Amino acid sequence: MGEATVRTPEGSAAPSPIEETEAARPPRPSVLPRLRTPRRPRLWFEILLIGLSYWTYSLVRNAVPEQRGEALRNADWIWDWEHRLGLAFERSVNHAVDSVGWLIVGMNYYYATLHFIVTIAVLVWIYRWHPGRYAATRLVLFTTTGVALLGYYLFPLAPPRLMPGGGFIDTVVVHDTWGSMASGNLSEMSNQYAAMPSMHIGWSLWCGLTVAMLARLVWVKVLGLLYPAVTGLVIVATANHFWLDAVGGVLCLALGFALSFLWYRALCYRLPRVPAARAVAPGASWPRTGGAEAPRGSVPDRPEAPSGAYRTEAPRGASLPGPGGAAGRAGGGSAPLPAPGRPHR
Repeated sequence: MGEATVRTPEGSAAPSPIEETEAARPPRPSVLPRLRTPRRPRLWFEILLIGLSYWTYSLVRNAVPEQRGEALRNADWIWDWEHRLGLAFERSVNHAVDSVGWLIVGMNYYYATLHFIVTIAVLVWIYRWHPGRYAATRLVLFTTTGVALLGYYLFPLAPPRLMPGGGFIDTVVVHDTWGSMASGNLSEMSNQYAAMPSMHIGWSLWCGLTVAMLARLVWVKVLGLLYPAVTGLVIVATANHFWLDAVGGVLCLALGFALSFLWYRALCYRLPRVPAARAVAPGASWPRTGGAEAPRGSVPDRPEAPSGAYRTEAPRGASLPGPGGAAGRAGGGSAPLPAPGRPHR
């Protein structure tokens, strides 16, 4: 059997509707463009991914060899360089804040809890209200964390509170604060020499920038920007980090933004808030029932005319028949068009 064709009144062969449909259908995009296209995240996948990622992060971070000697030498080197720069202020801040009991205890709990609570809350907020930006913004966070794990392995660093003879106060031990993985009985479960870079700064700055860029209310934006600033004060006051550790966290975050930009070819906050819906495939039937709505973001095909009828277009300036067959008066009272099926005269 040959290919189906349609003969026009002049006898010339015209492509069949099937061929026209095949020609109009756009080519299926390749794998890489599909992966780069923002899409609505799936809840089960995100929960699984975040849980698996945090388990891997904890496993790798705590499996890094606790090279105490090298970590302490690196801490002395950092402390020496800060003195040369005239910016070795951590001990003064540590002692000043420790003199206010309620303030330092509050900072201890802040350090132990908000690091996780706020980060998860911002992830949920983006997932719910900015699904089109979620994957790109999440990629920034995951890349930042991955680079930090590499830093823990290559540059073990003791926090100021563990420097012998440094004069720092371990505020969790002194005030017997519950919940910190960095001191007390829980210190056996965590690598004590993974201070560079500071993920408290990396994650809090990610949260702050995300809220400041995407929130609508001004006071919420201000709170978002204050969060990493307060976190910077907390990590120094509790003697868990040098200020140079915070710089390391900022650099890791910058690499995360760079990778996300290269992958999605746009800043994550500039992507569409809601991913566009898939358009209806050419040739697919479109609902003809009254009140049916097209999927958001799609372009419907033109409905087909009922069998036995044909479309008749009015001459320029003529009016179409109104309800009940009455001619409209907008076109100057011209006669209505003949009904379908009646020959023109």
